[in-house]
Amino acid sequence: MNIFITGATGLIGSKLCQFLVHKNHITALTRSPEKALAVLPAKVECVTDVAQVNFNDIDVVINLAGEPIASGRWTKAKKQRIYQSRIDITKAITAAINAADTPPHTFISGSAIGYYGRQPSDLSIDESFEHCFDEFSHHLCKDWEETALGAESSDTRVCLLRTGIVLAKNGGALDKMLPPFRFGLGGPISNGKHMMSWIHIDDMVQLILFIIKHPEIQGPINATAPNPVDNKTLSKSLAEQLSRPCIFTVPALAMKLAYGEMADLLLYGQKVVPKKLLDNGYRFRHQRINDAFEALGL
Repeated sequence: MNIFITGATGLIGSKLCQFLVHKNHITALTRSPEKALAVLPAKVECVTDVAQVNFNDIDVVINLAGEPIASGRWTKAKKQRIYQSRIDITKAITAAINAADTPPHTFISGSAIGYYGRQPSDLSIDESFEHCFDEFSHHLCKDWEETALGAESSDTRVCLLRTGIVLAKNGGALDKMLPPFRFGLGGPISNGKHMMSWIHIDDMVQLILFIIKHPEIQGPINATAPNPVDNKTLSKSLAEQLSRPCIFTVPALAMKLAYGEMADLLLYGQKVVPKKLLDNGYRFRHQRINDAFEALGL
């Protein structure tokens, strides 16, 4: 197959390309082909503009691009960059798909569990959930998804990846969590009762491959492990994996003072379950948080 991917050098994209490149032709959108080729497999073709790609020859589009949302305070300018980095590229891809005579049969576009906004810890949320909390993460993901759905037709199915917290040995959320935990200073945030819907990087990659192979899957897809945990449980599990204590607590006020509005991502959560993937037969390799940390070899 011919596959076009954005965000190829990111945490998910770089790992995904290692699997896709063996049996497919991969074209990656990047601002710097030189830097991208230092990270990606040698067979990946790099372009700097969507206009350089003939979408009549593309079978699958995987759109993972976007400025990191959980890095630093959300100034008005930063929120705009976060928003535009997702919407602009998705608009360009949607327009290119719609203009093609033989468009890609599959468009997998990124989103996040932030779509649901903060939710009670005892409420299980699958893809049918509609009572989303009115906040920035919801509006961002909602607009992002609606832009991607503009490419949906009888020729092209659109799959929306509502991704949870991706656990990987290098990069992602653990990059920020590991240093204090390694020094024995880690612990839950606030009361630790908010839910954390996580997914191991291996499952993140494999479920994308699964979606490509299963044309019956479309629309919103919760990309999370079947067993979300609260922040306190995750913190204890990580500390145990590192053979460190878990006795400290990060006060909510400290998070608010340090990160402002962005702290809400760290103080609140959602109990998200991957109903659509499970109903369609996907078998998770890492279903429990302890097993996931152990598999990472931290």
